[in-house]
Amino acid sequence: MVLILFAVFVVWRIDSPRVERFRAEVIDRVVPSFDWAMAPLTGTVHLFTEFQSYRRLVEQNRDLRRELQQMKAWKEAALQLEQENAKLRDLNNVRLDPALTYITGVVLTDSGSPFRQSVLINVGSRDGIMDGWPAMDGIGLIGRISGLGNETARVLLLTDTSSRIPILIQPSGQHAMLTGDNTNSPLIEFLENPDLVRPGDRVVSSSDGGVFPADLLVGQVVLGSDGRLRVRLSADYERLEFLRVLRSQPRESILDPGALIAPRDTSQSTDAAQPEEPASAEGTNG
Repeated sequence: MVLILFAVFVVWRIDSPRVERFRAEVIDRVVPSFDWAMAPLTGTVHLFTEFQSYRRLVEQNRDLRRELQQMKAWKEAALQLEQENAKLRDLNNVRLDPALTYITGVVLTDSGSPFRQSVLINVGSRDGIMDGWPAMDGIGLIGRISGLGNETARVLLLTDTSSRIPILIQPSGQHAMLTGDNTNSPLIEFLENPDLVRPGDRVVSSSDGGVFPADLLVGQVVLGSDGRLRVRLSADYERLEFLRVLRSQPRESILDPGALIAPRDTSQSTDAAQPEEPASAEGTNG
């Protein structure tokens, strides 16, 4: 056996055209006939691979069942909150803005550049989209439409350096400007009184300048590592799959504030100011 193995080793080490042809003929005759010998090993490898796949499927099924139970609990909580919200709106006679309907679009691709934060969605001017409309991911504000095509539209994210939107910080009521700087936490600039703002305060959109509708959730105030106030965005930028584009209609501008006050009814005041006519002499004598 040692001699045979040594001979095979020597034959495989010889660099000659004839020996190369001999090796090729040996491989063509011997290797195909060894498939039966490799069958048990191949079957064992396939069995081990399928067992690993089955184990992963069992783990994924267990995780999905657990998430389904959590989703059922969240669904029940959401239904209760929806009922409570409807009751409170009915008690307070809340009138919802009918203009704030939305169109849902699928995110096709992102900008792919660290210097421009934007995404492309599959709705455009044919769907009635207009430039400047806000976009949300279902939780928080994500950006605004900045570029339109017939079938696609580009959404400029709040994290982009070109993004500037007016915001309102609650409960202090401070107005400020949210400025993107290519980070996940945009800056808060032009704040009226920073002493009234605390980390954890709620940040919503402001209707200043008519850029966005009011009271759209943006995020929470945080203190950055550089000591500046920033906003932790509520939108999930890691999983941008569907976006809602709000139909934001511009508000009617008030040119004459005095016209908001109803004119005074002069007819009643005139009647009240007229003196009563004196009684006639005949009536008095009578």
